[in-house]
Amino acid sequence: MTRSVALSRDLLLVTGGAGFIGSNIARAAAEDGYRVVVADWLEDGPKWRNISDIALHDVIRPETVNAFVEKEGGRLAAVVHMGAISATTERDADKIVARNIRSTLDLWELCARKALGLVFASSAATYGDGTSGFVDSEEAADLGALAPLNPYGWSKLFVDRRIMADVAEGRPRPPQFAGLRFFNVYGPGEGHKGDMRSVVHKIYPAAAAGEDVTLFKSHDPRYEDGGQLRDFVHVGDCVEVVRWLLESPDVSGIFNVGTGEARSFADLARAVFSALGEEPRIAYVDMPESLQKAYQYFTQADVSKLRAAGFTRPFTSLEDGVASYVNGHLKPRNAA
Repeated sequence: MTRSVALSRDLLLVTGGAGFIGSNIARAAAEDGYRVVVADWLEDGPKWRNISDIALHDVIRPETVNAFVEKEGGRLAAVVHMGAISATTERDADKIVARNIRSTLDLWELCARKALGLVFASSAATYGDGTSGFVDSEEAADLGALAPLNPYGWSKLFVDRRIMADVAEGRPRPPQFAGLRFFNVYGPGEGHKGDMRSVVHKIYPAAAAGEDVTLFKSHDPRYEDGGQLRDFVHVGDCVEVVRWLLESPDVSGIFNVGTGEARSFADLARAVFSALGEEPRIAYVDMPESLQKAYQYFTQADVSKLRAAGFTRPFTSLEDGVASYVNGHLKPRNAA
């Protein structure tokens, strides 16, 4: 359904707009009547295909984003900042600082000065091993208790802490801000992500070929093989949260974006086979020793704050989301 867009502020900037979540947001925003400007590096890979079917207003390079906002701030409805190094395996901390921390804080300060709303990607990686829970508290003490496991998670927590400090201390802030802690997102548009793509995408080719799919064995006696739990959320649900925020300018804060229900990797694999109309064929392999000590066995978003803020739309079940992804995208596009 096309939504109402004020003619005086009809531009929407989506950074990382050719990436996984960003391209889905850009597509929905264009359908809603925004003139969408995507900022991203396309390089020589297949990422351009994520935006090839979208009626975009413009595509700009990420290094020109601040100049674009300076020039077009009066016509921008908001900035949706999904651009980042999203690989949890990235170890170049200087690159992480430049692309994840500095770019976000520059936009934060610019949107505050231009009175523009800012929706940005945080991450469930801020919760580290989960021992401090998965509650999206904005209190300084709670933020300080989190211990991410990698530079990516640290960069997202750094931004969350700085932004909430600005708010608490009364420093300039955008009129609306929302940091979205995405949990395990899957769905169309992730094919370019290499080893960072979802397990659905990784196991689909073997499942479609009638072969065994492989999952990690458990090295924790509390969990059976394949019983490791994650909050798997369809990218379409992430898009709906962003849509709702753009229509709810009075809502600000840090919010978990997940279903609120942890499911096992074995459940996910069975859902892929079910979508294909096949019996499950699952084999278990040893987890690399390098992963065993820092492996998360459980994640589950607490979405009570998101619900209390007014987001009432139901989240897609794992079975429905996987079936939609497999039959509506992976089959027709051969796992692209």
